[in-house]
This record gives sequence, C-alpha cells and structure tokens, in this order.
Amino acid sequence: MLLNSFRLTRLFSSFASSPPHARFVRAYSTAPSRTMAQLKLHNSLKPGQAVPFIPIEEGKVSWYACGPTVYDHSHLGHARNYVSTDIIRRIMLNYFNFKVNFVMNITDVDDKIILRARRQKLLELEKSKTYTEAELSELAAQAFEAYAKGNLPELLKTSDGKVLGPDNYATTRDKAYGKVLAGGTLSGEGKPGDDEAKMKMHLSNLTAATDAIKEKKVFGGADEILLPFLDSLYKETVDAKDHKTWTDVTEYWEAQFMEDMDALNVLRPDTITRVTAYVPQIAAFVEKIIQKGFAYEADGSVYFDIAAFEKAGNPYARLRPQSRNDKALQEEGEGSLGKSLGGKRGAGDFALWKKSKAGEPSWPSPWGEGRPGWHIECSVMASDVLGSQMDIHSGGIDLAFPHHDNELAQSEAYYCDHGHEHIWVKYFLHMGHLSIAGSKMSKSLKNFQTIKDALKTDYTPRGMRIVFLLGRWNDGVEISPDMRLMASSWEASVNNFFINVKAHVLASDELDLSTLSVSPETDELQLVLKKAEEDMKSALEDSFDTPRAMRIIDELINKASVHMSKPKSELDISGLKSLGIWVTRIVGIFGLDENASAPYNGLGWTRTSDDAEVSPDQIVAPYAEVYQQLKDKVESLKLQSDTVDAVLAVDLNSEFKSLITAGKKEPEVLSYPYLRAVSTLRGLLRKFASSKPPPAPELKKELLELSDKIRDVDLTNLGVYLEDRGVDANKQEQDSLIKFIPKEELLAQQQEKADKLAQKLAQKEAQKAEKAKLDAERAERAKIAPSDLFKTDEFSAWDERGIPTKLRDGKDIPKSAAKKHVKAWEAQKKAYDEYKTASG
Repeated sequence: MLLNSFRLTRLFSSFASSPPHARFVRAYSTAPSRTMAQLKLHNSLKPGQAVPFIPIEEGKVSWYACGPTVYDHSHLGHARNYVSTDIIRRIMLNYFNFKVNFVMNITDVDDKIILRARRQKLLELEKSKTYTEAELSELAAQAFEAYAKGNLPELLKTSDGKVLGPDNYATTRDKAYGKVLAGGTLSGEGKPGDDEAKMKMHLSNLTAATDAIKEKKVFGGADEILLPFLDSLYKETVDAKDHKTWTDVTEYWEAQFMEDMDALNVLRPDTITRVTAYVPQIAAFVEKIIQKGFAYEADGSVYFDIAAFEKAGNPYARLRPQSRNDKALQEEGEGSLGKSLGGKRGAGDFALWKKSKAGEPSWPSPWGEGRPGWHIECSVMASDVLGSQMDIHSGGIDLAFPHHDNELAQSEAYYCDHGHEHIWVKYFLHMGHLSIAGSKMSKSLKNFQTIKDALKTDYTPRGMRIVFLLGRWNDGVEISPDMRLMASSWEASVNNFFINVKAHVLASDELDLSTLSVSPETDELQLVLKKAEEDMKSALEDSFDTPRAMRIIDELINKASVHMSKPKSELDISGLKSLGIWVTRIVGIFGLDENASAPYNGLGWTRTSDDAEVSPDQIVAPYAEVYQQLKDKVESLKLQSDTVDAVLAVDLNSEFKSLITAGKKEPEVLSYPYLRAVSTLRGLLRKFASSKPPPAPELKKELLELSDKIRDVDLTNLGVYLEDRGVDANKQEQDSLIKFIPKEELLAQQQEKADKLAQKLAQKEAQKAEKAKLDAERAERAKIAPSDLFKTDEFSAWDERGIPTKLRDGKDIPKSAAKKHVKAWEAQKKAYDEYKTASG
C-alpha cells in the first residue's frame, strides 16, 4: 500500500544542469564555530568559479539581504528568493556552525508604493461621489482611451480612425496584438519575453474593463484603468504630509509578507530595518557624499556623480558592467515618478535624494522637501547595523543592476579615502530568477501566482522548498509540472524511508528513536553513512550545491531500502537507525521540517507543536481503547488458546508507565506496546481461523471479519498500517511490521484501491454487456436465409444459392470478392441451420 522508494538520479542530473515600524532585533545564534577554509561561494563580484569564503571575523558572518517593497501580495518569485536565502542561512548556521547576524530591510517608501497608495485613496474618494449612469460611462470611456494611449499605442493606430472603446476593442485588439495573444512577439520574430508579458497584462486589464463597462459595473470591474486616470487628474490633491496615506498600505502588506514567510518556514531576520525610520540618517549620508565630491544637487534633488567617482579611481558597475548603459534598467531603477526630474550631469547618474512633487510624501532636508532615492536606503541601513564592511549582501538577480551596483558605488564613495578603494561587501550572492513562460515572475507584469494561492492549490511549504533545493540557488528556475512531480517524488521517498526505518527500529524492541548506538565502521550501513557524510560536506562546501545534496540523500535512501528488503535476521537495525537520524538532521538543516528546531535530533518528521502539548496519557488513550475493545471481544469468543491467553495477560499499562519513567515522549514509542499487542492478537486470530481442524464456519467468518476491521478501520483511524511480512527462512510466520502513516494517506489508499476495484468491475460489466449485444446481433442475423444474404441493390445477378455474380453495373464480381462472398454465405448457412434446428 505504500509508494516504493523512487530512483531519482536521472531526474536530479537533468535538473541540476538545467509589529510594523518597530525595529526587531534578535540575538546571534549560538552554535560553536568551525574552521571554514574549504567553504567556497559563487561571488557575483568575482564571476566564474566559486571562491574561498573567508569572513571578516572568524566564525561569524555579517549579512544584509534586500527585503521586499511592500505594496502587494508576495508571489512565487519572492518565495524563490527568500526561501533560497533561508536555505543558505540555515546551512551556515546549523551545518557550518557560523554565528550569523542576518539583517533585512523593508522598503516602505518608493515610487510603486506612492502610486499604489495614492491611487487607491483617489479611487475610494471617487467611489464616494454621486454619478449618473451617463457621467460614469463618460468617465470610463476617458479612462479607457487614456489607458490604451499610454500602454498599448498599437490599438489607436489600428482603430481605423474610430474612437477606441468597448464596442470595437475586441476586433481592434486582435488585429493589433493577435500575434502576442497567440504566444508570439509583436514583430513575429524571436521568442516572447517581458515586453510581451507586459502587453498581455495591459490587454487583460482592458478586456476586463470592456466587460465591466458593458455590464455597467465600472467600479470594481474597471479599476485597473481607472486608477492611473484618476491619478493623472487628482494626484496633486493628496496631502504629502499625511504619511498615513502610505503607511496604512505598507504596514498591511508587510504583515502579509511576514505571514507568508512564516508559512514557508523562513527564519525571521535578526534585525529588520525600515526606510521611514532612517530618513534623517539617509539625508546625512547623502550630504557626506556631496562633501566628498561624488554627488551634486540639482533643483532640490541629489544625484550620484558617476564620472567623478570613476575619475577618483573607483570602479562603477562591478556586478553588471555590460548593463551600465542600459537605459531601460536605469529608468526602472529611478522609478516612474522620477522621469520628470531634471538636472543630471550624466545619463547614468542616479538619484540619492528626490525632490517631492505635489501628492508625494516628503521629509525636510538641506535641499528642501523630498524623499530618499531607492538605492541609498540599503547603504544607510546596512551600514548602521553592520558597519563599514559586511561579509555577505544578497538579493534577487534582477537587483544586480542598477540597484546593487549603485549601492556599492554610493557606499564605497561614502567610506573611501581618495585614491584608496574601499570594499563595502566581500561576497555578493544573487538568487536566480523564477520564470513562467519565459518571463520573470513579477508584480509589475502581473504574471504571478501569490504565495497564499500557491499554498492553497499547487504546493505545500515543504514541497515548494524541495523544488528550490533541487536547483542551484544562483540558477534560474522555470515553473513546470515536472518540477513539482520531481519534488513530490523525492518527498515521498523520504517519507517512506522514515516510516520504514521507524517500523524496523520499533519492531526490534528498540524504543529509543533519537540516540545513536554505534556499530563497527566495517558494517555495511556504517560505510554507507560515512560516504554520505563525506559527500554531503563536499557538496555543501561547493557553494551550497543542494541538487547534489538531494541526490546524496536519495542514494542513501535507496541503499537503505535494499537493506530493508533482507530477512529480519539479517537487518542491521543500529545502522538503519543511524541513517535515519542523519537524514533527519540534514532535512532539518535545510528547513524541510517546519516543526523542528536545531540541533535536529530525532528520527523522522517532528510532530506539530500542538501534539507536543498533549500529555502521554492523552496520546496513548486512543491506542489503549482499541486494544481494550479487541481484548474484550477476544475474551468473549473463549478461543481456549494458551498463546492468546498469554498475550491478554500482559500488563500493558505497567509497560506504558515504565516508558514514561524512562523519559520517552515520542507517540510512536508510547503507543507501541498496545499496537504490538493488537498486531499479535490479529495474527493469532488469523492463524486460529486457518487452523486444522478448522473452527466452525460461523466462528471462522467472525474471526476473519474482526481481523479485517482491526486493520482497515480501527488502526487506519489511528494512522497505523500493518504490513504483513510472510514467513521467515524457517517458514515461521513473521509479525506484521507496524507503520505510522497519516490517517488521510491510508484512507486515500483505501479509496484508490476501492476505486480501482469498482473500475475493474465496471469494465467487466461493460464487457459482459458488449458480449450480450454482439450475441443478440448474431442471433438476429442468423434468422436471415443464406439465399437472401446478398439480395441488395449492390448487385444485379445471383446464382441458384443467392451468391452474387454481377455488380450493379453488370460487371462480373472480382475473383477475390467472390471468394469472400462464398465464405460469408457458408457461414450464414451454418448459422441459419443452427437457428432453424433450435427453433424446431
């Protein structure tokens, strides 16, 4: 009934190639340090092979991670970044035993946040107005045309001079963007990318607006086109000093983000910083950069002077030098609200401080009312917590340029002495993209699946983490069904491994699931474990090669599965237990056990914290009840069996109390005496039912029905499965193996088995009905006299038997056809004669 252990090596190989506004601080982790001369990292500052990791202070890691811009739902792209970052952090903490000081920011003031909050406020104000139907239609029409003009200009070019509106939108859309909607590019050449994804997003918004306008549901249905239109009309009316307009939005979405991260078992940062809590420090930081000659003020804004920075001997765009002149990336980095700001000396110069326009939040500064630029926030907050240098800076690969390159430049400008380069970050780690249909998953493209939706439908937190573990953290990941299948297969293999190892350990009367008992290193499984430990160390030292690590676990499980197929007398229980405890530790370190905490001792997945609160008596009560009910039933049968009587005479409650006294807490261990007795009694009942001389038929039936009820109902409802093991080498019946499997899985397996049986019966009935139908047709056909068989307009002449000799046109029957007709006539004659005989 259990899934077999999956051989995933080929799959692995193919995949590997391919409270708000309060500063939250937590103490360092306290694992002992270890010399890490062998650990190597892929450092974006030094492209190519992984380089040795040498922290600033031995045994400690200072780490700053770019956090979210909080204005919308977190999606799978965020999950990819933060889960992969969490995996690396956990490995450094709990495998390599570093003390990691992990800092993450929250961007709570930004162009996207300003637009989202301001537009939402203006929409709510608009909804509160009184509109006639005609006025609302006119508003929608103006918004419709403005949205098309600003985002999909080809619509206006293709509208044949007519005013674009809901009535002619569909035909115009298909004519102008049909290639894109069909999965191609606007030009018809190359593969679709982010530009096409953005077009599809805007087309989808207009399509939804078209339907809403036709159905007279403008508010609610056409909001996506109304938001930018209302902003263009009324943005200057929003009070810039009322920061609550924006903080209401950011506080809500920050809480949602943290909720998502908790659901994904991502460790909380040691320190969280927020831009709005750092504005004075940011202004002071910018002022110093100006004083050093690396920035200049222009019309209330301050820009970083790239030319001056490079002239002083400092490198710019060290992460992505090939992107330094990419205008699209530069504009994206400056934000959509910064386009109208002027006064830059160089095209690539970027804003450190932005002059606030009407309708934008503002703070006082030496250059007038304004707000921080995007890149400067990380430089100031990271420096405040970690100082002038840090070991690791991380973020998504999409942040490499311009965000991280600009961070490096402005920070090194702040700290450097002229003529002496300053190293602000030693190692830059960039997590690979998560893409869908060739495009980066992002909020701005609206081609994303939210984390909440994903966890409701396609993924479990563990399953999602496994997907990311199966790929390198710095490689791109393409969403596909194969990825999920691979992850679920790997998880099923580990689940079965834990179930089987626990079952064998408990069956050996070894009621300690967390302490290792050492076997000689010459033993087969100890050698397997030693190799796995060495290989795992090598993999994780190689820039956290988790795909290889996952293969190592899979290979160990496969070897353990082969060993567990041996006869009971040949099993190395101590060795199996060692393997199980090691795998438990590694999956715990990887963050795959959401209920576990370091140092990840034990065997198998940790029970929920709710279960941990239950007393031993409460844990055992349902198992003891099943045993007592069975005991009462067996005693009522009066089987007169010394073996049965001996089992019933055992004081299980005393055995249970002894386990508590010994400090045992695992539910599997505490319940095992009762389950062992139930399993033994079930085996004795089955043996009694098949004994010679056999019992009375009524008793035999009752014994077998009771046996089935124990297995399929009583134990299933407890999440226990009895696996029959047949006979041993001496042809003696072996005790059933007691396996702890979630009740839901057992019920699903039972349902699957029942469904297959029902399908088989249905197929059998269908075959029976088809046969009956054919038999009826043959019987009806047998009533036709052979001389009448070919009397149709297909032929024009027949012989004395009724076999055709001429076709309809008078031509002779071809010889090959004539032979077939004779055979058919003879078969029909035989059937007809049988029919006549049978009918008398």
